[in-house]
Amino acid sequence: MGLALNDCLQRVCSHNKDFSREDIAITWINYKIENKRVFKGFGYGINNKKMFYPASIVKLVYGLAAYYWIKKGSLLLSDEIIDAVVKMLSFSSNNATSFLIDLLTGTTSGPCIEGELWENWKYQRNIINDWLHDFHWEELIGINCCQKTWDDGPFGREKEFYGYENKNRNAMTTDSTARVFEEIMIHIDYQKDDLHLRDFLTRDLNKAALERDSLNQIDGFLGEGLPESTKLWSKAGLMSEVRHDSAWWINNQSLQTLLVVFCDGEKYSKDTSFLPLIAKEVHEFNKRYIIDD
Repeated sequence: MGLALNDCLQRVCSHNKDFSREDIAITWINYKIENKRVFKGFGYGINNKKMFYPASIVKLVYGLAAYYWIKKGSLLLSDEIIDAVVKMLSFSSNNATSFLIDLLTGTTSGPCIEGELWENWKYQRNIINDWLHDFHWEELIGINCCQKTWDDGPFGREKEFYGYENKNRNAMTTDSTARVFEEIMIHIDYQKDDLHLRDFLTRDLNKAALERDSLNQIDGFLGEGLPESTKLWSKAGLMSEVRHDSAWWINNQSLQTLLVVFCDGEKYSKDTSFLPLIAKEVHEFNKRYIIDD
């Protein structure tokens, strides 16, 4: 898989002389399925421990936090919370994300504040990072998930919280994203009254459905490189500086795949061919060499 991924990245980068592997991070994991149970995955990464601004990929973390806050009784499950999480994960709503972060951390946006109020606000906003630290997952070391996501950018106390030269921006790796995605997909035994995160990440690859939704998180992302019949769950991240995607799909009864790709730079943000090509190469490799159904 390592040789295949390096060869794939070299070929895909050759399509554009401006592409550089230093701007790209990938985590690729295949999961063998036996008796309908998912066993520990095996895979490979490129720059997979390198920190990137995650854009809307961070919403996976906030969704998982909402699930655990509800499980421990810190939040009460309601139709409004379900609606907000659906809109955050399915449609990547920044308004829904802002609402959920306020609930999770007990903070609100607004004008700058000072003194003890400001210190308490910063402490509260870092609660999600503290919760992540308590998992003791190696993949999460050093990541930062404490900021809201924006259409136009932060103002007031939110802008000040970003710090000098935006040093306190959200930061994740493809490995940390993969670990959170894996938790959502296979490590949670969802019960009737739980927040069913996995359902909110389901994507429809039907071309007619995609044409009806210009913000479908498929066109220009990993899902576009997969066959239309593929069962897929995904969460993309896109802004002027980055184009990212994380995707989980079923190959057949014996193999499932998790692929996370981060691309840093305006050239990737504007490019709609790179991520589909990566997904297509990974899917074709699995068909040729891994799948034994």
